[in-house]
Amino acid sequence: MPNVSPQNPPKHCLINIKDSQGSSYIKKVLALDPRARGLTSPSNCHPVSVKPKQVQRGGVEPEPPNPVGTHFTISGMGLWWVTAQPPAMSMRWFPLLLLLTQCSRALGQRSPLNDFQLLQSTELKNFLHTVVPGPWEEDVADAEECARRCGPLLDCRAFHYNSSSHGCQLLPWTQHSPHTQLHHSSLCDLFQKKDYVRACIMDNGVSYRGTVARTAGGLPCQAWSRRFPNDHKYTPTPKNGLEENFCRNPDRDSRGPWCYTTNPSVRFQSCGIKSCREAVCVRCNGEDYRGEVDVTESGRECQRWDLQHPHSHPFQPDKYVGRILMPRVGLNPTGEGPESQSLITTPRFLDKALNDNYCRNPDGSERPWCYTTDPNIEREFCDLPSCGPNLPLITKGSKSHQRNKGKILNCFHGKGEDYRGTTNTTSAGVPCQRWDAQSPHQHRFVPEKYSCKDLRENFCRNPDGSEAPWCFTSRPGLRVAFCYQIPRCTEEVVPEGEAGAGGRGGQESGTDLGLMAALAPSTAGCYHGSGEQYRGLVSKTRKGVQCQHWSAVTPHKPQFTPTSAPQAGLEANFCRNPDGDSHGPWCYTSDPATLFDYCALQRCDDDQPPSILDPPDQVQFEKCGKRVDKRNKLRVVGGHPGSSPWTVSLRNRQGQHFCGGSLVKEQWVLTARQCVWSCHEPLTGYEVWLGTINQNPQPGEANLQRVSVAKAVCGPAGSQLVLLKLERPVILNHHVARICLPPEQYVVPPGTKCEIAGWGESTGTSNNTVLHVASMKVISNQECNVKHRGHVQESEMCTEGLLVPTGACEGDYGGPLACYTHDCWVLEGLIIPNRVCARPHWPAVFTRVSVFVDWINKVMQLE
Repeated sequence: MPNVSPQNPPKHCLINIKDSQGSSYIKKVLALDPRARGLTSPSNCHPVSVKPKQVQRGGVEPEPPNPVGTHFTISGMGLWWVTAQPPAMSMRWFPLLLLLTQCSRALGQRSPLNDFQLLQSTELKNFLHTVVPGPWEEDVADAEECARRCGPLLDCRAFHYNSSSHGCQLLPWTQHSPHTQLHHSSLCDLFQKKDYVRACIMDNGVSYRGTVARTAGGLPCQAWSRRFPNDHKYTPTPKNGLEENFCRNPDRDSRGPWCYTTNPSVRFQSCGIKSCREAVCVRCNGEDYRGEVDVTESGRECQRWDLQHPHSHPFQPDKYVGRILMPRVGLNPTGEGPESQSLITTPRFLDKALNDNYCRNPDGSERPWCYTTDPNIEREFCDLPSCGPNLPLITKGSKSHQRNKGKILNCFHGKGEDYRGTTNTTSAGVPCQRWDAQSPHQHRFVPEKYSCKDLRENFCRNPDGSEAPWCFTSRPGLRVAFCYQIPRCTEEVVPEGEAGAGGRGGQESGTDLGLMAALAPSTAGCYHGSGEQYRGLVSKTRKGVQCQHWSAVTPHKPQFTPTSAPQAGLEANFCRNPDGDSHGPWCYTSDPATLFDYCALQRCDDDQPPSILDPPDQVQFEKCGKRVDKRNKLRVVGGHPGSSPWTVSLRNRQGQHFCGGSLVKEQWVLTARQCVWSCHEPLTGYEVWLGTINQNPQPGEANLQRVSVAKAVCGPAGSQLVLLKLERPVILNHHVARICLPPEQYVVPPGTKCEIAGWGESTGTSNNTVLHVASMKVISNQECNVKHRGHVQESEMCTEGLLVPTGACEGDYGGPLACYTHDCWVLEGLIIPNRVCARPHWPAVFTRVSVFVDWINKVMQLE
């Protein structure tokens, strides 16, 4: 062992390292490192100070500590450690180091992270204290640098990276190693070498380092260190990876990894591990492909989705995250596989599975693809086998996935990828262009390449995973438009006690329906009035989620308990109405992401709610809804640019405007249910934009506020409302203001002048790039129903049809119908899709907000 001490400091050298893939980078190594031999210029090497030894690992010789780099013992390879960006002890070397770093990036070299699989917000622990991980090293530039350190080390198989502290910890194990367990962590991410955790092989599997230990015929493998019952020539070393009795391919057999068996009659046998290309086939166009192929059809390596080099792109994985149950590997004393597969809850999953650098199809292309590591080739398709012709795509979470009961013709779930109806006009009434036509708009969604998308005739479809079904339009000046007039299918389960009666969703309720049928109305599957006297046994929400016990404090701390509301009948986890909610019995839910919801109950048939069309004499309005009005009376179709500081623009993950909304509190926005594709899946990546009248504001616009959407809370049945909770409160000023909510059950008098605002389609009458405001006059529901043939409900309200085409169109949905009452602007109505856009002489229909004010206030108070 060389004499290294504070009195005899070693020297370090800057050397150029080239890995097996041809990537070059600068390393700082000890002058005694074998790789530093042969340097002709002694000026490349400089002394470094060291401190007395502080850490000694069991069974190994002490290592000299490194105050500026990561130290890690390499079995059988001698002593060395590296630092990617050491202090510039000699300024003449700093320009060279900087130049080499920039040149490497400019050439589009592969990232060292390409060799690793990422588990976000995850920590890997080992419960044997005899095995020690590497120490945490802070101020590491990024995860790529950590991967660069771990990559060449034979006993570094994974690493933790803390993006907050820029900390890096090298690990000698993976989740498949004995005595390891995955844990959710808010501090670090886990990166594991693909060769150790991938369940398939690339090429002929020479680099495979998995833990399969049985042959394709089911025979146990013989340990490589043993010579009985089958003698052989192979000696296990850290380099050849012949560990335990795991399948390997030391002789590059074209059939892949194999092993000697413990059966004297069968010397060796293939392990039958599938190639990554053959392991998972592609259904439809591959939107649900989750295989582990990471090269294109030309053989180019894929770029990681979480990197922006060599190609920048919009498909950032963090915009597609939500909740999922992640597998946890149990304690495994044998090393032959997990002892148990349990689940741990983590707040992240990849909606489009944009993990690592695997082939995916996030944009509805004709088949999976990826960006390449070649700076001259942006993206290429991947060569993947097809599962078969015309197999339907069943996406996770869709009703087809849950029930698989056939085509959906009259409504759509989620984003409507499974909609197969015959609607062929946009929500603005514009006829759709045929999918097999290229005029007036040329496009790539030809039926021949998307055979399972049912691109027949000119029917509305969603072949690319947009917010809702859409089509190319027959109007040359309008390329695409949504078909929001198609209703969303209800997500509610069958009200308990009504099984077999058609119900509202067709799912089993799970309660003893025979018992329910024998009970009195107050205890059966319906309720009277607002349900305050309901004492039935229903204990599931309208979405089928189990109710939390009223006496429990997890997952939610309740405001109403058996102690605080002793007269409300808060027994077990049965649905009740302790606060007199006008929308019926409810409960706290067992879902940590949903505080409360209404129950799978309906009002009894013989009980009709009182009419709200006879308003009370006295009403109390809020003091809000103020704006700075410029004296421009030019007040959406037929509208003119105007001020509406409570109107927000909803933006999807690509930053595109698709709906409007109203700011009703600093952290809450009210919009239309039609605009939100899910009330229980996270809307990560979605934003609201406020403080601007421009649909496409400049990034540096002074008054623009962009706030992420934290969650969506869907309104009561029939409301067509959604409340969006923002990640943080907005800042109120002259450009951003909240609009007043009306008093409960308030009915706007006919003749009241109101206005709508939005950035939606103007049918060519004006400029769509700025916020437009249009004046409307309220009419009674009775007058409105003359035109609408009695279909307008009391929970809706109308404005009169005008002689010119003025009204709300696509892109305006979710926005406000604001009426100036009692010296403030009040959100009386919410824009919802109508059968046609701004039809002359035809009344427009809106959701009447006053019917649901109690729900709005309840959500904002409890959430």
